Amino acid sequence: QVQLAESGGGLVQAGGSLRLSCAASGRTFSGIVMGWFRQAPGKERELVAAIGVGSTYYADSVKGRFTISRDNAKNTVYLQMNSLKPEDTAGYYCAARQIGYDNWNYWGQGTQVTVSS
Repeated sequence: QVQLAESGGGLVQAGGSLRLSCAASGRTFSGIVMGWFRQAPGKERELVAAIGVGSTYYADSVKGRFTISRDNAKNTVYLQMNSLKPEDTAGYYCAARQIGYDNWNYWGQGTQVTVSS
């Protein structure tokens, strides 16, 4: 089992920055893939970024603006969000899956990001 807890959301003006954090506990953190999803009202959930062992993934909509990183010593994954746009407004959720498996089995409760124009 993995427990995930997000923090760092809030209200920011367009062009601003936020950093989300996700603290993991419960099992070996270095052996799992961590990801950030987001979901806006009326829209499907979207994988924004993910980080495994030596690899990262970014959705096209955030490439060049968002950076995902992890600190295995602190069991924490971060999402640095720069040049935020109103369309980035959503609930952001931290998730985890085992390396080699497709299902995201572990989820945090989410943190709201609101970008005003």
